[in-house]
This record gives sequence, C-alpha cells and structure tokens, in this order.
Amino acid sequence: MRFQDKVVIVTGATGGIGSKAVEAFLKEGAYIVASDLEAEKLDDLERELRASDRMITLAGDVTKRATHNAIVDLAVKSFGGLDIALNNAGISHDVVRLPLIEDELARRVIDVDLMAVFMAMKAQLPVMAKQYEEAERLGSIVNIASAAGLVAAPLMSVYSAAKHGVIGLTKSAAAEYAKRGIRINSICPAFTKTAMVESFFETSTHDRAQATKSLTQGMPMGRMGEVSEIISGILFAADPENSFMTGHSIAIDGGLTSI
Repeated sequence: MRFQDKVVIVTGATGGIGSKAVEAFLKEGAYIVASDLEAEKLDDLERELRASDRMITLAGDVTKRATHNAIVDLAVKSFGGLDIALNNAGISHDVVRLPLIEDELARRVIDVDLMAVFMAMKAQLPVMAKQYEEAERLGSIVNIASAAGLVAAPLMSVYSAAKHGVIGLTKSAAAEYAKRGIRINSICPAFTKTAMVESFFETSTHDRAQATKSLTQGMPMGRMGEVSEIISGILFAADPENSFMTGHSIAIDGGLTSI
C-alpha cells in the first residue's frame, strides 16, 4: 500500500473531498489526523469509517494559527511525526459580479481559502524539515486550489483570487524546500459534485439541467468532475513514489484550462 504507516493530516475532513480523501488514505495504510470545524461531524466520520485505531480528530477553525499548531502537535504526539498534509478546507461565495460581494464575506473567503493554507504550511514545514534533517524522512504537502486559480473565473472573483494565491504559495514554498526533503503541489479541480457545487444549484435561478449546462459549458468533456477523480489526483501528488514532482498545479478539470 502506497501510504502504509504514513502519518497524514487532512483539513476540511468532513466535506465531500476531505472525507473521501481520509477514507482513501486509510485504505492504503495511513494514520490520519482529521480536522474540521464541527466536532460532531468528525465523530460521525470516525464512526462511519470504523478507524478509531488509526485515526484521531481535532475540531478547530482553520483561520486560527493555534488550530494548525494543535493539529501538527497531535500528529507528532499520537503517531510519531508527519509525512503528508492535505490542506483541503475551503469555502466559496455567491456567483455574482465583484461589486455585489460583501466585504466581510470576501475577507472570510480569503481567510479560509488562502490564509489558512499559509498558516497550515507554517506549522507543517518546520516539522517536516526537521524530520528530513534528522532521519531523511520525506514529506509531502498537497494544497487544494482550483481551476479558478489558474484562469479567470467571472462572477467568482474573490474565490479565484484566493485560489491564485494558493498556487503562488505552493510554488514559492516548493522552491524553498525542494532541497529539504519536502514536495509541495496543488490540485486544481473544476466544478465537482460536492456540497459546495450543490449550493450553487440551490441558489440558481435556473432549473438543475440549465444550471449544470451553465457550469460545464466551458469544459471540453462537457460534465462535472466526480469526487473519486479528484481523490486520484490527490493520491498521485502525495505518493512517495512520485518523488520528482514539486511546485506543480495539477488541473483536474475536464480540459477547462487547456483551451
């Protein structure tokens, strides 16, 4: 198994991508530290996966530095270190023109989608670097960005700006730590069948068929992504055998950013 006895952090662990990532890492032998905002949802996930012997949870706000410090400390104290971090927590905003986005919501999106990734890596990188210096133990960080971080995203301006920032952080940190045993890459999904996209359907003025067509009209494949397809990309980026790839933004987008 690719991740046998690897220690993996997953933030946003109870969401559509996060929960399936936790499940996938567990199936391949990892120990998991799962974090999200609500303790009850984390408890439900742990019961559902029946993984209490290989999984520990911590509820906290990813916009707070103390949360990330606590997550990393928990990984080290519970499982003896940190090998992989999946920084997955994220939110979006209504699909509207830039002037209609409320200031407070814009700040919240930047805090959750960008600053939380910065604070996560600030906690994760020193531990991984020390492990490499002392025992040549390799580390891998996977940040969830978006196809909206690679190209313009009309009506999603602040979300797009935050995800562009995640890609910038990823590339810069990857260059800083390339010789210190840590690979850092980002995954850039297009519209995928998650709760975040489901909320778009709920607020859309069109019926579901029309709304789906609107979301996918720019995708050569003409469909939304499946969560399992995003998980495949995450596991590829995190895989220790994938040892020569760092600083890259992997688009899993049905061809959206290829045209």
